[in-house]
Amino acid sequence: MDARNIVIALVIGLVAGWLASFVVGGSGLIRYLISGVIGSFVGSFLLSKAGINLGIGNEIARDIITATIGAIIVVLLARFIAG
Repeated sequence: MDARNIVIALVIGLVAGWLASFVVGGSGLIRYLISGVIGSFVGSFLLSKAGINLGIGNEIARDIITATIGAIIVVLLARFIAG
């Protein structure tokens, strides 16, 4: 993985975390980044295990939506565990 791919992954994670904050609340650039990057792994894992294909042709849009779904799950799970 080169530097360009890392930057793209971080930007996708940042956007996904920001979008997830509209659904579940929260703020802060670092929180957006962390929830989005972790959410991208969670979202892609869960969608592939469930056999769900989003049917979106644009790869970046598909990655952002997948990461957003995962980020929402990550934030809700963290809140559930925290209390």
